[in-house]
Amino acid sequence: MAKVYIPLDMAAVAMGADKLAAAVAQEAAARGENIEIVRNGSRGMLWLEPLIEVETPAGRVGYGPAKVSDVASLFDAGFLAGGAHALCVGIVDEHPWMKKQNRVTFVRCGVIDPLSVAEYEAHDGFKGLKRAFEIGPAAVVEEVTKSGLRGRGGAGFPTGIKWKTVADCPPGQKYVVVNADEGDSGTFADRMIMEGDPLSLIEGMLICGYAVGASKGYIYLRSEYPIVAKVFQAAIEKAHEAGWLGKNIKGSGFDFDIEQRIGAGAYVCGEETSLLESLEGKRGIVRAKPPLPAHVGLFGKPTVINNVLSMATVPMIMEKGAQHYADLGVGRSRGTMPLQIAGNVKYGGLFETDFGIPLGTVVIEIAGGTRSGRPIRAVQVGGPLGAYVPVSLFDLPIDYEAFAAKDSLIGHGGIVVFDDTVDMAWMARFGMEFCAIESCGKCTPCRIGSTRGVETIDKIRDGQNVEANIELLKDLCHTMKFGSLCALGGFAPYPVESALRHFPEDFHKPALEAAE
Repeated sequence: MAKVYIPLDMAAVAMGADKLAAAVAQEAAARGENIEIVRNGSRGMLWLEPLIEVETPAGRVGYGPAKVSDVASLFDAGFLAGGAHALCVGIVDEHPWMKKQNRVTFVRCGVIDPLSVAEYEAHDGFKGLKRAFEIGPAAVVEEVTKSGLRGRGGAGFPTGIKWKTVADCPPGQKYVVVNADEGDSGTFADRMIMEGDPLSLIEGMLICGYAVGASKGYIYLRSEYPIVAKVFQAAIEKAHEAGWLGKNIKGSGFDFDIEQRIGAGAYVCGEETSLLESLEGKRGIVRAKPPLPAHVGLFGKPTVINNVLSMATVPMIMEKGAQHYADLGVGRSRGTMPLQIAGNVKYGGLFETDFGIPLGTVVIEIAGGTRSGRPIRAVQVGGPLGAYVPVSLFDLPIDYEAFAAKDSLIGHGGIVVFDDTVDMAWMARFGMEFCAIESCGKCTPCRIGSTRGVETIDKIRDGQNVEANIELLKDLCHTMKFGSLCALGGFAPYPVESALRHFPEDFHKPALEAAE
């Protein structure tokens, strides 16, 4: 029986993967071909979606981007045996996009059936949890700390420190919360791992719960991810059926369960305390700190809050040891970063690589430059509140400290590319407007500062008292950066300040030109 892989990933579905799977099944039946269709996750080569893969003795051969109208010709070409076709991209694992990566967190994504516990275990799944049970909770916390794993949600806070803080709290009810509120523009790594390898996230939560003494975990997912919600809920049920969730897991004496909660789509709920408020059924408003969530978190109990990617990386660290992970990367940025490449590029998608790769290498060599063919002018790294990086800084390595030294952010690893037609004053305005719309309203610098920021940029673009208003804008940015209660208001100045610093000419255009 031929095994055919067609992604259930949201990007692939948006490009017609569901209809393609139905057409392949129908065509196979009409031709008397006995096939098994597996709905896998995406490999991350989004310009090839939907990407059909066929298992052959030489490896999995890919065909993409495939449409329903291509199905008959694919069968005519003998694609079930890896036959030649115009859409054939060869053995997928040998594709240059894949060969250049170091897949750690995403090693199984797109490879296995995401809802098969047996396949997950066959690809080293649950080995990390088994080792955790062998070495004990304190040693697990120590291992995660030694690995150098940091939060992938934006702040880059050391994961081991969070875990130890909760583990050191007195015994009692504790929680593990995973932040899957992936709201940054140009980011999709959390979605991809939860659609393509959800059991790795479940295993990471189990290891965390065991290490800190928690018995309950929550996934906070944004409402814009309906496929994720369906797949992850199914994964929870499959883990229960296989004995990897519930009471006395695999005879370990450890009890743990997971519940998925869907948020309403507020960007500020990506901030951990606002997320907790929403989880508790309240309006998503930032809490003042201290107390830290590690001491007083969900329902007032000690709580570990980690990003999806951080948690999904823990199983590999436990399986192969802290040193294996710590040996990757540079400086204090250990391990790998799944970079999400989007915007005006030839090859967009997810590319996982060691920290330290230069930004220019990612944008020019991996992403292939602009899709428009025009020169690159700016790259925004770190979501809508990330700084705009000019071409002159393309030697900047993907490294938390290197970016911070240039007043920039890596954030969640989103990279959005713009060509030379972009108006950077308009993009600065977008950053302020985004903050104004998404602010929870609790603190004045964010609530009022962002609104005044939009108004001030509009005056600059209209040519009104340009120099005086630029100074006012800089003052607003300073107040927001150092006076806001959370990172939403604190980071909103980054796109504005970087646009002013690197592209000042866009703020001095004649009013008529700006209006156009």
